[in-house]
Amino acid sequence: MGLYTVTQEPARGLDRLLDLLFPPRCVACGAWGEWLCAACVATLGALPPPLCPRCAGPSRSGGLCAPCRRTPRYLTGLLSVAVHRTPLREAVHALKYNGMHVLVEPLAEILHQHWARQGVAVDAVLPVPLHPSRVRYRGYNQSALLGAAFARRAGLEYHGDWVVRVRRTRSQVGLTPRERWENVWRAFAVTSPGVAGARILLIDDVMTTGATLEACAHALRGAGAAEVWALTLTRASRSRGRPPGAP
Repeated sequence: MGLYTVTQEPARGLDRLLDLLFPPRCVACGAWGEWLCAACVATLGALPPPLCPRCAGPSRSGGLCAPCRRTPRYLTGLLSVAVHRTPLREAVHALKYNGMHVLVEPLAEILHQHWARQGVAVDAVLPVPLHPSRVRYRGYNQSALLGAAFARRAGLEYHGDWVVRVRRTRSQVGLTPRERWENVWRAFAVTSPGVAGARILLIDDVMTTGATLEACAHALRGAGAAEVWALTLTRASRSRGRPPGAP
C-alpha cells in the first residue's frame, strides 16, 4: 500500500446522474471510475532523501541546501507531497486550468495526509492569493479551494482574506528564477491583525522556485507572524533562485 489513500464519496442526486452521462475518468491514467484513481494515488511516495530541513529540496548531507545557506528565507519551512510529475501534475493542471473542481476533495485529502505525518503545529490556514483581476478571469482561486477543504479536514481555522495580492503580476510561467522573484516581490499585503503571533500555514498547488511563497511569507512576517510554513502538492526539482530583497 502507498503512503496516500483517497476515499471516493458516493455521488448523490444530480452528481449521480452526471456520472452516468459522463463517467469519471482518471485525469492521470485515463482509467474509468474515478477522477483521480486509487492506483495512481498509490504510486505517490516520499521525496527521496536526503532533504533540506527548510525547503524540502535535495541536500547532499541532509542539512541546509546551498540556496538556504546562502540566502535568508522568510518561510519557516516548506512541505511538498511530490515532485511535479504524474499523477499530481495532471491533477493540478486539470484543477487549475480546466476547472475540474471535483479534484479539490481528493487533492485536499492528500495534502492533509502529508501534513499529518510531519508533526507541524499551526494556528491558521491561508491560501496564496490571486489578484482580483485573475480571480475574475479564471472564476476561482484553486489554492483557496484546496486551503478551505484542507482546513476542514485538519480542524484548523481558515482565513481566505488575511493576506491579499495588491499588485497585479505577470504569469510566472516561462520566467527565470530571478524574474520570478522580481515579479512577485512586495506584491502581497496583510489585512488582519490576527496574523500577529500566529503560526501560519500557506497552501498552494505548486512550488517552482519558491518566489511566490517567500514573497507571501515576507508580508506575513512583517505583520508579526511567529512562523510561516508552506504546504504544496508538488514542487519543481530545480533551484529557487535568490530574492531581490535579500542582503
